[in-house]
Amino acid sequence: MKVGKEASGWKTMAEIGLRSRMLVRDVMSSPVITVDEEAPANRVAELMEKHELGCIIVVNKEGKPIGIITERDLVARVLAKNLKPDMVKAKDVMTTPLITIEPDETINEAARKMSRLNIRRLGVVYKGELVGLISSKDILAVMPELIETIYEKALIEGENMTQTIPEETTEEEASLSGYCDRCGGWSDNLKEVDGAFLCEDCRAELEVEE
Repeated sequence: MKVGKEASGWKTMAEIGLRSRMLVRDVMSSPVITVDEEAPANRVAELMEKHELGCIIVVNKEGKPIGIITERDLVARVLAKNLKPDMVKAKDVMTTPLITIEPDETINEAARKMSRLNIRRLGVVYKGELVGLISSKDILAVMPELIETIYEKALIEGENMTQTIPEETTEEEASLSGYCDRCGGWSDNLKEVDGAFLCEDCRAELEVEE
């Protein structure tokens, strides 16, 4: 993840239509593909293949989300145990409960929640209804544009205040939120080191190694 200061090749904030405070609903996938809890595991695999998905949400008879099945779940709980996929029900394979988040929460909060619980996906629920799904990949996909937007906003505010921010200060001292390029963990204190954005712990490790 690398951010430059030059504006060439980038649109303005108005053209991009992004906010520096992006919300879950801005990046979530919708609608969500679901499967009944009584469905066999091979049906889950079929849906994943058909829709090119890495996970399926499991719902009960009332249509309420009760769990999630990932490709890893199928491998660990069906294939690794040499079970017949058509004999194993979705409710026996799923990870439960489904961890959720509101659509109006920020993507920063979604990332923190994933990191804290060591998961990669969150169901998005609005007024008790499942309206979407957000994954760590969804967040990573928009981070470069989001960071560029933040830089543009800072530059615009700086121009309005007739203040000039030295390039050295902007690139070397400014802290950002995102995933560390070295350890992959979420951090609210990323800084660029030799072209990579690193968290505080990884920066400290590099100093020790040097």
